[in-house]
Amino acid sequence: MRTDFDPVAMSRNEFYKLLTAVVVPRPIAWVSTYDPYRDSANLAPHSFFTISSVEPPVVQFTSVGRKDSLRNIEDTGEFVVNFAPEHLFEQINATATDFPRGVSEFDAVGVEPEPGLRVKPPRVADSPVALECELHSTLRLGDSTVVFGRVVHAAVSEDVIVDGHPEVTRLRPLTRLGKDEWGTLGEVREISRIRYADWEGGGAAGSSRHSG
Repeated sequence: MRTDFDPVAMSRNEFYKLLTAVVVPRPIAWVSTYDPYRDSANLAPHSFFTISSVEPPVVQFTSVGRKDSLRNIEDTGEFVVNFAPEHLFEQINATATDFPRGVSEFDAVGVEPEPGLRVKPPRVADSPVALECELHSTLRLGDSTVVFGRVVHAAVSEDVIVDGHPEVTRLRPLTRLGKDEWGTLGEVREISRIRYADWEGGGAAGSSRHSG
């Protein structure tokens, strides 16, 4: 038996709470931007975030409503997606506060900035990964705007690299869940994809690995 939910019969916030409870876990884009009119930097978490394209490398996040991040990106054409690690949990949450426009979350929350290499907005110094982006395009959908950014530079801390590749157990990503819930890494499982040529040969019964 299932419970049915009709988005037409529900309020916007009611169905938003349902969607964010079942589309989980969601990675967090900790987006830094620059306000050229107030000469200040903005920093805010956005949990509607993913990769859009590999060639060219494009990432996307959704601004629900017209947030300062979106306005600044429209004005400058640049932003940085900073990785959201577990140890910065409280600072990431604090940067979601609705500070007045022109108040820098870097200053208000006490987040240390560092200069970007290819873009004007600063990076988060303590974040292990920064994806510097130039605006590719935006797409308006209802009350939200999807922002597509072409990655022009990636900076990764050597502390999280193992054999030349970022290691997830060192990155320790935070994710967003429903309500006020957040997720941490937990158990990591590994399994290889099955080639069709191996399908009838018992590939589906192959071994899997996991680590805690």
